[in-house]
Amino acid sequence: MSVPASKLAQASPARYISTRGRMPVARFCDVLLGGLAPDGGLVVPQAYPRLGADELAAMRKLSYPDLAFAIISRYVDDIAEADLKAMVHRAYRCEVFGSAEITPLKTLEPGLHLLQLSNGPTLAFKDVAMQLLGELFEYVLAREGRTLNILGATSGDTGSAAEYAMRGRKGIRVFMLSPHGKMSPFQRAQMYSLQDANIFNIAIRGVFDDCQDIVKAVSGDAAFKNAHRIGAVNSINWARVVAQVVYYFKGYFSATRGNDEEVSFAVPSGNFGNIFAGHIARMMGLPIRQLILASNENDVLDEFFKSGRYRVRSSRETAQTSSPSMDISKASNFERFVFDLVQRDAVMVARLWREVEEAGGFNLAEAPCWRTLAQYGFASGRSSHADRVAAIRRIHQKYGVTIDPHTADGINVGVAQRETGVPLICLETALPAKFAETIREALGRDPEVPPGYEGLESRLQRVAVMDPDVEAVKTYIAGRTKN
Repeated sequence: MSVPASKLAQASPARYISTRGRMPVARFCDVLLGGLAPDGGLVVPQAYPRLGADELAAMRKLSYPDLAFAIISRYVDDIAEADLKAMVHRAYRCEVFGSAEITPLKTLEPGLHLLQLSNGPTLAFKDVAMQLLGELFEYVLAREGRTLNILGATSGDTGSAAEYAMRGRKGIRVFMLSPHGKMSPFQRAQMYSLQDANIFNIAIRGVFDDCQDIVKAVSGDAAFKNAHRIGAVNSINWARVVAQVVYYFKGYFSATRGNDEEVSFAVPSGNFGNIFAGHIARMMGLPIRQLILASNENDVLDEFFKSGRYRVRSSRETAQTSSPSMDISKASNFERFVFDLVQRDAVMVARLWREVEEAGGFNLAEAPCWRTLAQYGFASGRSSHADRVAAIRRIHQKYGVTIDPHTADGINVGVAQRETGVPLICLETALPAKFAETIREALGRDPEVPPGYEGLESRLQRVAVMDPDVEAVKTYIAGRTKN
C-alpha cells in the first residue's frame, strides 16, 4: 500500500519503500546491494529532499566530489559521513575521468550545450555512477563480512562500466548478460576482453529484453538469490540512480549564472534510468523546464508520453538499430516514475505491472493522473537512423565536434522540442569510438580512438554463449559461486 497520509510528515529521503508497497521500510545499505524489491517492485525513497534557494546557491560553488557528497548524503544515513565523503572523493578523481570537472560542459553555441559524461574508463556515461558503486559495494561488503555475486544485463555500456568498476574488488563477482551479436564490436571487446577472475560474460541469443527478463527471473527467485548472494548493478539499482542525479546539478550550474534561470535537458533514453535521475533533480528543486526524452526506433517511451499508452514489444518487434544501447522495449526504471505519476499509489502500480505481464502494457490516457503529467516537465520524440546520421554530420560540420549515435538521438529530439529562450543541455551518452560503423557512414572516416584503446577489438575475448534460458543461467552461476 502507499505511505499513509498520517506518516507523510515522517517520510525521509534516507528511508526506502517499494513501488508495489509490500516491502518493509529500509535504509540505504539495506537496499544498496539489490535490484528488485522483495515484492517485485523497485526501491524508491519515502520522499525527495527539497532544496531551498540558499542550499542551491551554496552548491553552485562546490567541486564535483563535494557536490556529489552534498546530494548523495541526503539519501544516506547509515554510512559515516567521513567514510561516504572519502568514497565519493576516491570515485570522482581527475585520474579516473581525465578532468577535475568530471562532467565538463561544452558550449556548442549560446543556449546549446553538451554535457560531457563519457570521460571515464569505459567511455560512457555509466562510468559516473559505476565508479561510486564499486566503492560503496566494497565498503559495505567488508563492513558486513559478506561476498556478492552481481547479476546484470546490458544493452551496451552498463556491462563494461560495471565490470571495470568491480574488476579485482574483494568479495565481488560479476555475471553480465548481453544480447549475442547485438552490440557494437568495440562494446563487445570492452567486456569480453577482460580476463579478471571475478568477471563472467554471458551472451544470450536474443535481444536485451531477454537478458533483462532473465535477470528479473533470477532475482525474483528468493531462494536462489539468497543461496548465491545475488545483487544488481543495472539501472534499477537505487545507488546508481542517485549518483546520476549529481551531474544534472553540475550541468545546470555550469550553464547558468543564477538560480533564477531555467534550463532543459535532452536525454537519450532506453531504460529510463538516466532521465529518471533528472526527474529526481527536478523534484529536489533544480530549475528544470523540460526533460526531453529521446527514443530511437524502439519508441515505447515516446509512445507513452504522447498517448498515455505503455506497450512493451516482443523480441521480434524490437529493432536492432545504430544506437544499440537504446534497443529496449521494456523500460525497467519507468515503474519508478509511474509511482510518482499515480501519486505514489502502490496498489495501482502493482495492478498496472500485472497488466504489463498479462496483457503487455497499460493505458493511463483516461486516468485522473494523466491530467497531472504536464507538471513533471516531460517532452519526448523519436529519432531514426537517418536522423542520427544527419545529426552526427551536422554537429561535426557546424561545431567541429563528433558525437556518438545515442547522443545524436538526444540532440536531434532536443533541438526539435526545445523552447525559445530556454538553454538546452544535451547529455552525452558515449564517445564515438564505440560506434565506428555509424561514424564512418556519417563522416566518411573512422572516429578517433582514445589512447590506451588501440587494438581493443583484436584482443582475446572470453564469453559464454547461451540460449535465453533462466535455468541454464542459474546453473552457470551456481557452478561458479560455490566458494
